[in-house]
Amino acid sequence: MKKRFCFYGVLIAATVAVLVWKAQTMRDLVELGKGTVATKTNRATIASRISNIAAKKPHLAEVARKAGGKLRILAFKTEQLVEVTAPGWSKPRTYPMTGFSGTLGPKLREGDGQIPEGVYGIEYLNPNSRFYLSLKVSYPNASDRKRAKTDGRTQLGGDIMIHGKNVTIGCIPIGDDAIEDVFYLANAIGIRNITVVIAPYDMRKGRNTELERAVTLPWYPDLCNEIAAALRVK
Repeated sequence: MKKRFCFYGVLIAATVAVLVWKAQTMRDLVELGKGTVATKTNRATIASRISNIAAKKPHLAEVARKAGGKLRILAFKTEQLVEVTAPGWSKPRTYPMTGFSGTLGPKLREGDGQIPEGVYGIEYLNPNSRFYLSLKVSYPNASDRKRAKTDGRTQLGGDIMIHGKNVTIGCIPIGDDAIEDVFYLANAIGIRNITVVIAPYDMRKGRNTELERAVTLPWYPDLCNEIAAALRVK
């Protein structure tokens, strides 16, 4: 009996140790307050990246200083442009996409190479991206999952990033200089204050029904209307 209790005691202790280790690992991996990713083996941390960017671009501190600020990141696939609106800038900054994949239309499944379309947030910042710095887009969102369920689609994919460098398969690269601006501001303002709108084209210049009808998905007009509403156009 004593041996049995001893065995179960060791088993329970081992289980608790594993759970504690996993919890600590998750805390190391993701700090969701402002969306930071950091591990003990990382070459850089959010803080060190921000410090380096601030040294090169001291003006960004004033841009981000306004309390309660919001950050809007608008990506237009046809124009291959990313527009960022931030406190402290009198007008939005526009950055060209430095790489592109896929065609007009939403992302439907893992491996299709499509850049998603819709209204998203940012889940975390990665200071050690393979593409210098990155922001994780919250694809798939609830609408993506609901439509996939209706269609009978599974394996929607993920890991959609806004990042540096100039290559992509379904992500949004804007080059190293531009991603420094966005990364700094996202950290300063906080991921809960960021809206990302990924649109098939810039609907603010007028709706292009012919372009929208080129995507033969029954729910695509509704998605385009959601994007238009987020862009504050009719």
